[in-house]
Amino acid sequence: MGTVLLQLNNIRQTYGEQVVIHDLSLTLQKGDIGCLLGPSGCGKTTALRCIAGFEPVSAGEILLNGVCVSSADFLVLPEQRRIGMVFQDYALFPHLDVAANIGFGLHRLTRVECERRVDELLQVVQLTNVSKKYPHELSGGQQQRVALARALAPKPELLLLDEPFSNLDVSLRERLSMEVREILKDQGITAILVTHDQAEAFAIADEIGVMHQGEIQQWDTAFNLYHRPVNRFVANFVGQGVFLPGRVINAQQIEIELGILTGEISQLCDSGCKVDVLVRPDDIVYDDASPLQATVIHKAFRGAEILYTLRLVNGAKVIALVPSHHNHVIGEKIGIKLETDHIVAFHRSTQ
Repeated sequence: MGTVLLQLNNIRQTYGEQVVIHDLSLTLQKGDIGCLLGPSGCGKTTALRCIAGFEPVSAGEILLNGVCVSSADFLVLPEQRRIGMVFQDYALFPHLDVAANIGFGLHRLTRVECERRVDELLQVVQLTNVSKKYPHELSGGQQQRVALARALAPKPELLLLDEPFSNLDVSLRERLSMEVREILKDQGITAILVTHDQAEAFAIADEIGVMHQGEIQQWDTAFNLYHRPVNRFVANFVGQGVFLPGRVINAQQIEIELGILTGEISQLCDSGCKVDVLVRPDDIVYDDASPLQATVIHKAFRGAEILYTLRLVNGAKVIALVPSHHNHVIGEKIGIKLETDHIVAFHRSTQ
């Protein structure tokens, strides 16, 4: 176990009568990257603002290095928390060049120390060649790097990133997500990212909290969120998939229309009980020789793969990722089989 840097203990935040965050708790180890992932309005940015000290909490407490910085009757000011923040719009100073933007918060250093730190960060974010340019002369990706370098300059104990890639195109977002993770890990920075984009969350974070209506539904690794969701909301929000009706046979088997599934079952009820089984696109395997046939009703070309929406005999729909050289037309029947070693199932009654 590492050292706990950030701890939220049952924090609650309200705007008037509206409760925005309900008894939210999480623990983040020093050097780890966490993420609050969820749809708009779920409370994730409010939680980030509470951690930063921009918003008070009405109950619970926030601890940094074991010291309380927020509670219902106590608030350490943001500038006293040693927390850096990268905002959604980057908030760069238009009248300052890149080097001056990065060094803006280094008031306590001598001029030589400040220049040394700025030069170091220019190399880290690979912007040495544009140090004298102004924000309007930079691309979106370069502006994002400047904002990151500026937040890292004072060597914060915790870095907060609020939807930092939302203004970038998809390809640049994917590339920068991986680069930002490398920079944070190389610098040994503990960070929390807020995003609605699960691809970003998966690319950057060590642990992810899926939020819904002000609560963390599951705080876990990307793998477990995808393959072992604890409830229907997480199952629906993370990845793609459909629920098919099933019947429990025993502790390792469930029968659905596609056949009998054998494996570890996430939630189990007695033999014979009715469940809904989550089927992901990667659970459906294309197989010309399979007697089980499904009709292509929609297709989305994705380069190396095609995402097919398929209709089963009983009318139920599933989705499958198939290598793109298997190019089938709408209305064509194809052979499929199911391959899974972990079965995600929820009691039919828990709608």
